[in-house]
Amino acid sequence: MVILITGITSGFGRAMAERLSSDGHRVYGTHRHASEFIPSVTYIKADACVEDEVRSAVDFVMEKEGRIDVFINNAGMGIGGPLEFCSLEDAGLQMDTNFMGMVRFLHFVLPVMRNQGSGKILCFSSIGGLMGLPFQGLYSASKFAIEGYCEALRMEVKSFGIDVVVIEPGDF
Repeated sequence: MVILITGITSGFGRAMAERLSSDGHRVYGTHRHASEFIPSVTYIKADACVEDEVRSAVDFVMEKEGRIDVFINNAGMGIGGPLEFCSLEDAGLQMDTNFMGMVRFLHFVLPVMRNQGSGKILCFSSIGGLMGLPFQGLYSASKFAIEGYCEALRMEVKSFGIDVVVIEPGDF
């Protein structure tokens, strides 16, 4: 399968890229900053907050493979602290990275999957997307947004052979 994963430089993204590529899948992964590369993974420099970079990443996979079987939205970040003291800039960055980053990628991935008549979309939310976490309110808000978007998306794309799954891990 051809798999595109966002945010593969650490954590879940790196672990998934290592495992899926070792299982024989063709794995493409996005990153913002160079890191220790996994030899069997194709790295694509793309910031989820920059539309042109997102479009180019999806176009790159399509040029190489002609399809995307699985899209895993993993890229994200967290801002902690009392909500009262979080700046508006931090709130915007949190939502732009975690929520709008996913929306940007899906804007370009969904037509590919619809045209091929199949696909799987896995989006990382969090336990913080099911309940507001104290001192992580901005993070929780961004994950609640992912939950709502994916709930609607799951119903909208089912008839096109596209499955949508939300993953809700705890602290990692």
